[in-house]
Formats: sequence, structure tokens, C-alpha cells
Amino acid sequence: MSEPTTDRHERAEQRLGTAGVAYRQVTAVEAERASRSWWDADADDYVGEHGEFLGEADFVWCPEGLREADAGLLGPVDGATVVEVGCGSAPCSRWLAAQGARPVGIDLSAGMLAHARAAAERTGVAVPLLQASADRLPLACGTADIACSAFGAIPFVADAGAVFAEVHRVLRPGGRWVFAVNHPLRWIFPDDPGPQGLTATQPYFDRTPYVEVDGDGAATYVEYHRTLGDYVRALAATGFTLTDLVEPEWPEGHTRVWGQWSPLRGRLFPGTAIFVCRRS
Repeated sequence: MSEPTTDRHERAEQRLGTAGVAYRQVTAVEAERASRSWWDADADDYVGEHGEFLGEADFVWCPEGLREADAGLLGPVDGATVVEVGCGSAPCSRWLAAQGARPVGIDLSAGMLAHARAAAERTGVAVPLLQASADRLPLACGTADIACSAFGAIPFVADAGAVFAEVHRVLRPGGRWVFAVNHPLRWIFPDDPGPQGLTATQPYFDRTPYVEVDGDGAATYVEYHRTLGDYVRALAATGFTLTDLVEPEWPEGHTRVWGQWSPLRGRLFPGTAIFVCRRS
């Protein structure tokens, strides 16, 4: 993610004392601390801004609006045990429950999980929720049929391979693992939905994390970049077979701007990559 040209998270940044942007290496401990603090600080605003689009019991994969009900990337879910990694306020898990699945939602942020519990009360669809980091899943080996993540956790964890290894551990043989992330191509462009976001400024092969820092230089937000090849190699190294890579096209008539996603950019290059994998 290149440095944003507009501030869309002012309240969270004020709470955390964000003072600037850096590109530097970040340890796993610092990244986890920053992510927990960031999503706790931004939870109310995030749900307030995006909650209507995401729904309270719907499975939306990405800002392009691709829904699991239409895409069927998880395969049959009725009766399946499904682990949602980085569930946020858990609309995807509640949708899965309504389809007959047995979902478990996992998220690092207590603030986001509080919204998940509140939504469960409003909808009457409650799912088990666990607070944990994606690279340390509090689940027994071989207990899940499917794992999924719709823009949850993976870009914010220092070692994606550690997440994949944990997902592999909790899945049964042949289990499906499907996750959506920012398309790696987006890394080279400024994080801007307008015309300035159409000019490449950041090297695609530079994996140095994007970091927002406070006045003392401590990270308040961290996002990691991996190339498409990095993801493929990490999946293979942890025992997954990649069966599909979905790059949703911008739908005709879809006018919503979400952060860096916009009709302008969506017509020209992909914003989301969805990896569909099976546990070997």
C-alpha cells in the first residue's frame, strides 16, 4: 500500500497518535500490537462506514461486491465446520450459519468482536467467537472442513506462511482454504481512488512493509506486501494446492468508493485476489 493522499481514518489516527508514514521492517510482535490497537480504535468507524454494504448476515468477499452466494468458492457448506480467520464483525460467519454450516469466527480485535456480538443479538444468529492471532489459531488439529478469510488478518501478519501452516493444521485432509486479499498489483499505486491512483510509484518487488507510526516511531498500523509468486510459494510450502485464483472484475453500475477501490481504478486493473486452495 502506498502512502494515502487523503485521511480516511482520522479518529483512529488521533486516538493512536499517528504522526507519519514509514517503510521499514516490523517484527511480528510489533505488528500484532499495532493491528490489535488499530482495529480496536477503528472498529466503530469501520462498521459504521461499511456495515450496510457488508450486511449483518451476508458473505461479501471484496469491495467489488462478489458474494459467496453467487461465487460458491467454498463449495457445499451445509453441515461443514468452517473457520473464519479475521472475521471482524462476523457477517460472513452468520451467513454461513444460516446456510447450515458450523462456523467459528476468530479475530484479533476485541473491538470488532464486540460488534460481532451486538450483530448476533440483532439478527438472532449467534456463532462462536474467539479472540486470537491468525498465526496462532486456538483450535485442535483436523477439526475443520473449510477455512476462509475475506480481507481478514493476512495482510497484517508478519509471516503469511505461519498463517497458512496454522490453517493447514486445523483443516481435515482435503479441506478447502479460500482467502481474499488486496491484489498485489495495487501495491505499486498510491492508495487513492482518484486519478492520482493511476500512476505507479512503488516497486512491485519491494516487500518493505507500509507502516504508520506515532511520534516516538512506534507502529500504529502495519500492512505487508507479498507478490503473487510469494503467495503461491508459501501455500505450496505449507501443503496447499492452489486450484483457482479469482480476480473479480468491477461490476457494471457499481459506483461505491471504498478506500482505494473505485469505478475509475476498477475498470483498469484488479483490486482483489481470491486464492482458492485445498489441503493436500
